[in-house]
Amino acid sequence: MKEYTTEFIRNVALVSHSSGGKTMLGEAFLHATGATTRLGKIEDGTTVSDFEEEEIRRKLSLSTSVLPVEYKNYKINVLDTPGYTDFVGEVISALRVADGAIVLVDSVAGLEVGTEIAWHYCDVFKIPRFVLINKMDRENADFRKALASVQEFSPVRLIPVQLPWGEKTAFKGVIDLLTMKAYANEGKTAEEIPADLKPAADEARMALMEAAAEGDDSLMEKYFENGSLSDEELLKGLKAIVRSGTFVPVFVAAGAHEKGILPLLEAVISLIPSPAEAPAAVAQGKDGEETLTCSDSGPLALYVWKTTADPFVGKLTYFRIYSGSLQGDARIWNQVKGGEERMASLSVLRGKEGIPHKALHAGDIGMVAKLSVTSTGDTLCDKGHPLTLPKPQYPAALYRVAIVPKTQADAAKISPTLTRLCEEDMTLSWYNEPATLQTILQGMGDQHIDVAIRRAEGKLQVGLVTIEPKVPYREGITKKGDAMYRHKKQTGGAGQFGEVWLKIEPYMEGDFDFTDELVGMNLSKSYLSPIEKGIRATLAQGVIAGFPMSNVRVIVYDGKEHPVDSKPVAFEIAGREAFKLAVAEAGPVLFEPIMNVRVTVPDSYMGDIMSDMNTRRGRVQGTESERGRTIVIAHVPLAEMLRYTTHLRSMTGGRGVFTMEFDHYETVPAHIASGIIEAHKKELAEKKEE
Repeated sequence: MKEYTTEFIRNVALVSHSSGGKTMLGEAFLHATGATTRLGKIEDGTTVSDFEEEEIRRKLSLSTSVLPVEYKNYKINVLDTPGYTDFVGEVISALRVADGAIVLVDSVAGLEVGTEIAWHYCDVFKIPRFVLINKMDRENADFRKALASVQEFSPVRLIPVQLPWGEKTAFKGVIDLLTMKAYANEGKTAEEIPADLKPAADEARMALMEAAAEGDDSLMEKYFENGSLSDEELLKGLKAIVRSGTFVPVFVAAGAHEKGILPLLEAVISLIPSPAEAPAAVAQGKDGEETLTCSDSGPLALYVWKTTADPFVGKLTYFRIYSGSLQGDARIWNQVKGGEERMASLSVLRGKEGIPHKALHAGDIGMVAKLSVTSTGDTLCDKGHPLTLPKPQYPAALYRVAIVPKTQADAAKISPTLTRLCEEDMTLSWYNEPATLQTILQGMGDQHIDVAIRRAEGKLQVGLVTIEPKVPYREGITKKGDAMYRHKKQTGGAGQFGEVWLKIEPYMEGDFDFTDELVGMNLSKSYLSPIEKGIRATLAQGVIAGFPMSNVRVIVYDGKEHPVDSKPVAFEIAGREAFKLAVAEAGPVLFEPIMNVRVTVPDSYMGDIMSDMNTRRGRVQGTESERGRTIVIAHVPLAEMLRYTTHLRSMTGGRGVFTMEFDHYETVPAHIASGIIEAHKKELAEKKEE
């Protein structure tokens, strides 16, 4: 593959609902341009972009792959993204480095949930886009109906640039309104438009001309004067409206059968901006913000949008050059991590095949292996000219599982493995929950977590098992309590003796307060430290259900000691046991985390969401409206939200999304608390028997 300079590069993401035809469209691009000798098939596991074992097994794209397509001396970096909702992080990463998007819409299903989500992120990144009505050769294919479904959703007007030449099994190719020619199959040769389709094509061309005229005042004047525009003027106006986002052009294809492929590539070259024409990137420099012009002469700035582990090659780092050019073996600076990296084996990936390159130019997307400190979201630059490019905002992970090792050998590798997985995928995160002593992994859904666990096993050789996480309850007291405990142990030699009198009370100013009201010489103050140590250990382990206790003040007011047998360990035990007895008197309760939940659904689902919240012990705080969607705001116990991601998707056909953050703790209702306490007692009894 030859070197391409900035003006001859296009970066385009393919986005849609799952099974929209993205992978097969990418496959058709490669085959139609001669990059591959045969068209791969998803069923056979032979596509260029779905090359990972897990993708072949599931027959589903799980991560974004890069497919450089060479056509007419241009290089189009096609980013084939997953459509399944769990892998939305991959879509966000791809759109972060794309200059345009092709939104695929199934000709039968029309607009689907995943397409709506992808459209939303195209809006977030302000990306020019095409709509491609795909699979036009399917039974029940309906171009007008599919187009109407998108127009109903989109506030921006859609304008056809192509019309289908036939439909369903009779779909032959495309009628191109720019050239006013018909293109059969992949579109190598132009033909005259069939007579029966000419009137519809003429009418659509006029609508296209009107839309194009809106892109430029001089074109508008010319259009009003002459009633038409030349082909060059039409293209100029169309380019302007696509890039400004005032219209979205519509194309047609049957990607899996290579129909409409080359005219679509022509449109990508003509209408999608090159990196030099796209809005300039803004980076944080030494002296504030810097605007980066995408050219080889600018300061070096690379954004790392994806990293992955290869069991044979090691760590692979995908980047896009926003400014400057890159030579192989260059030494560059990771501004985020503060470390130097050597770009040893510079290459361009086509699926899993690495094509070595000596140099890459501004705007291009490349890959390098074996970087030591760099992870997703980092910026690489010249050490003398530090720059940091902004990371996109990823949705919060809402599906939680607890992680346990498969074997003792895997136990030591849990932390580095989870850290590695989360560095690769910005929608994964993990932490240790002190209340339950569990390691928690968070992701976008059950499939997302499952793929991460399989990746740990296949690529990092670490066996992990997932279990349902425990809710991090807390223990507390509701009133004052008073108790004493004498610890006396007599053996053949020196004995142990310690007696502690203490009282406890709720303490809302902090987690724990330890003080004394000792008068006289019954108990030396030197024993207060071991008493506190024993109580703190009990607080961490809990008294009634095995969860940490907080908001407690302890006052030691009396005790007894023995001149020979009293030792710190005796008072540690006495303090611990006296505290437990006092807790039993002080109205012990369990507190549970209450989450602030915001559920966004189409208006028609609002009633279902409200009633479902009631069954989850939720209290609806209010609702908000935004363009055909309702946001239900509620306070819900975390215990009721553990598998809400899956439930909400099934309840709303995937159209509902939610966010959730900790709000406060509340007392667990008595009937639920008694079950938790009993389960803890049973667990302790089983451990004793062992």
